[in-house]
Amino acid sequence: MKAKVDSMVKAKYVKVDSVLTARYNKVTYDTNYIGRPDTRLTLKLRANISGSHFDVHRRVNGAEGSGHLSNAHKATLSIGANYRGITAGLALNPGSLSGRNKDYELNVNAYTNRYGIDVIYLNSRTLSGPVSFNGRDVYLEQGMADMKMLIIDAYYAFNGRRFSYPAAFTQSYIQKRSAGSWLVGLSYLGGRIMNSDEKFPNALELRIYTGHFGIGGGYGYNFVIGRHLLVHVSALPTLVIANRNNITVNGVRRDMDTKFPDFILTERASVVYHFNKKYFAGATFVMTNSLLGDKSIDINYKKWRVRAFLGIRL
Repeated sequence: MKAKVDSMVKAKYVKVDSVLTARYNKVTYDTNYIGRPDTRLTLKLRANISGSHFDVHRRVNGAEGSGHLSNAHKATLSIGANYRGITAGLALNPGSLSGRNKDYELNVNAYTNRYGIDVIYLNSRTLSGPVSFNGRDVYLEQGMADMKMLIIDAYYAFNGRRFSYPAAFTQSYIQKRSAGSWLVGLSYLGGRIMNSDEKFPNALELRIYTGHFGIGGGYGYNFVIGRHLLVHVSALPTLVIANRNNITVNGVRRDMDTKFPDFILTERASVVYHFNKKYFAGATFVMTNSLLGDKSIDINYKKWRVRAFLGIRL
């Protein structure tokens, strides 16, 4: 009986592996410019550092106010495995284990040669920085405000046959020769910042909500230098075509109309060095920032992540 079960499990594994292999080896690109690694499994050890900054400048009836807030930088260690194009990973946050940083961040990334998407959700309680209004200066300490943000960036690469985002960011492809591509993309940036009346009953009650959707275009390029080095740079600005913003101070809510034009910008960069066909190392940088506001308020938000990695193909 055990031998029969083992045989059935093995048969199902072989079938699944065959399907994944056929999908993995399907050629939809120019093989003079892009290729697949010869191995089945890729393992990567990654060190990640991320942060965000929120700047606001408000003008009301001749009075001015500003805030320059940032989150505590978040550092994680992670290990990832890619088998025939299917990726899974596990991350560890040393700051969370020690109790120093209880921020929560979720990153979901999916890249193909033609299209891809980044989804980032941040729930932070470490927002802090100087705040001033009408000559009154205060410092917002960590724990006095909560911030929740959702960022979605998607792209479509017109030259996906010769230009590979995955070669620069997931290493599931290999860029053989330099190539670039015009890009079209969608962006969403939304969230809220608020303090807690329950925690700080004497503090000014403040709630800022932002929600923006944009479409636009940009350009990306993969530089292949020699036989071992790949350098990627890309920029994808999107024009905000729909928004929903408001600010509430001590229970009084005011909707904010943004001026035209407002932008959400996504910048990406990557360096990958292949020691040989088996070992590689590198670093990536991704940042989303906004240029938003109207005649009475300007808002600039930046979210960035730096990742260094070391990989092996088996």
